[in-house]
Amino acid sequence: MTVVSDATADIRTAFARAEERTAHNYHPLPVVVEHAEGAWMTDVEGRRFLDLLAGYSALNFGHGHPELLRVAHEQLDRLTLTSRAFVHDQFAGFCAALGDLCGKELVLPMNTGAEAVETAIKVARKWGYEVKGVAADRAKIIVAQGNFHGRTTTIVGFSDDPDARDGFGPFAPGFVQVPYGDLAALEAAIDEDTVAVLIEPIQGEGGVVLPPDGFLRGLREVCTRTNVLMMADEIQAGLGRTGRTFACDHEDVVPDVYVLGKALGGGIVPISAVVADREVLGVLRPGQHGSTFGGNPLACAVGRTVVDMLATGEHQARATELGVVLRERLESLVGHGVVAVRTRGLWAGVDIDPTVGSGRQVCEALMARGVLAKDTHGSTIRLAPPLVISLEDLEWGLDQLAEVVGSGPLLG
Repeated sequence: MTVVSDATADIRTAFARAEERTAHNYHPLPVVVEHAEGAWMTDVEGRRFLDLLAGYSALNFGHGHPELLRVAHEQLDRLTLTSRAFVHDQFAGFCAALGDLCGKELVLPMNTGAEAVETAIKVARKWGYEVKGVAADRAKIIVAQGNFHGRTTTIVGFSDDPDARDGFGPFAPGFVQVPYGDLAALEAAIDEDTVAVLIEPIQGEGGVVLPPDGFLRGLREVCTRTNVLMMADEIQAGLGRTGRTFACDHEDVVPDVYVLGKALGGGIVPISAVVADREVLGVLRPGQHGSTFGGNPLACAVGRTVVDMLATGEHQARATELGVVLRERLESLVGHGVVAVRTRGLWAGVDIDPTVGSGRQVCEALMARGVLAKDTHGSTIRLAPPLVISLEDLEWGLDQLAEVVGSGPLLG
């Protein structure tokens, strides 16, 4: 069999060709990956790189997980798409398994994280009108400063990141922004038209920002008392990344609505989902929401396998165990090229000392040493290794980071 590739053996040529005909909405590191397995990626020149980004947590189970590949290959030979005009044999099993994992009654599969967030917004508004009794077209949703929920015009409209927001208005009304982690400000913002609070239990794009201890428990109590939906965007934080199935689990909190994506597709196919009880998701009726590819057979087969893997608790336990190593090693760098670190499970935000260089410069230096990570907001890098990474590989990757940030100022 002949494998057709657009890459060449020369990395500079391959990278230039990729950039030449592509809209410049990303600023990728100059690497062109050709193959990957587990926690390692190989470029077109045969160089190996340790992946400490894991596709922004979409690759929680690593590249090419054998069981996920087996299921995907098997399903590819059977059935890939019917649309929701018909029911396929993978649909009910996936929805039941995911609903059970979340402890909820209903599942609405979509494709991308942004689609799931948009779906949650629509559902919350409709619930507000039909169940809570909010007057027509007055529904409000409370969001947090520093949020990142996706890239659609509705979603960037309630972002405070100028790169995400500027130049894309006008924006949809109906969103109220409060400081992240400020329970008093959040409660003060609730009025008779408030239908939901949309929150990331940990802000991933913001640099792995954790709320104060007890915030999620307090939020759950406020939402229950005021009859407001608590909607947890667990797209990056959920499905094992933090050492628990969901980040909300760290405070024993169950939201009214889970918004899921990324790792749900096992790094193979996009699939996202909104998961809630019948009182909430039951407000949708035929013709009011849909997706041609949402809940397709291939995605459901892979997603069901992901859910089965999470149901064992093995990957959550591994994230907890390796997360201790990650935290201790990173905390030892504070004052030695690092200003601050924030970790939860196998996930970390690392604030680089500006005298060392920018986050981008640190990532470029790491790339030269065979480690791939990504910067955010200028001075921060995020680390999210696949949960299947070995202890030895994790230690080696952190050794490279220690040498980069401890070697003095990086050249501009």
